[in-house]
Amino acid sequence: MRAPGKSIDKLYLASSNAGKLREFQALANADAADSIVRLELLPSFDALPPFEENAPTFAENALGKALYYSQACDERDRDEFVFADDSGLVVPALGGAPGVHSARYAGPTATSADRIAKLLGEMRGLDGDARRAYFVCVIALAKGGRPVAIVTDRVAGDILKSSQGAGGFGYDPVFYFPPLRKAFAELSADEKNQHSHRGKAFRKLLTVLRDR
Repeated sequence: MRAPGKSIDKLYLASSNAGKLREFQALANADAADSIVRLELLPSFDALPPFEENAPTFAENALGKALYYSQACDERDRDEFVFADDSGLVVPALGGAPGVHSARYAGPTATSADRIAKLLGEMRGLDGDARRAYFVCVIALAKGGRPVAIVTDRVAGDILKSSQGAGGFGYDPVFYFPPLRKAFAELSADEKNQHSHRGKAFRKLLTVLRDR
């Protein structure tokens, strides 16, 4: 029997990335005071043809991926919720780049260091407000090939001129977060869960599930 005010759900993440699953699980556990969520990787993910994330917006990519994998998965899993996310870094002074191309900004086989180097090169000579940026995350929830919800959030900061910190991943070493006066790569796990775009978006998703 469900406790009042609580939501008990199993969510499949449309990914084979165990590291990403652990990150979302940590977010779910941090919210465990009023939500119980069991997260698993979609069992049939690796057996399915990959979804091409070639839409021009984060929302279209996230929703397209959630719909595709919730419909294409094994029949026994189609009664479960499937969620997918798309996220990236947006620099207005660069016309919104890297944007939806954040993961392949410096080419499909580039490392995080390569992408950071390209970003800093593109921003050479820019100062002040021109170095403002934000991370955005969109999470889409689907079931049986039908949309259930889509949530989004962002976190604002500035692009540093050199890397700081040894934690995080992606562009975290050059993303400065003014409220804590640290680069994202210098934040503790708890700080990042509280303030990150992905953390804020995922908490919105948990709210949607509780409201159901």
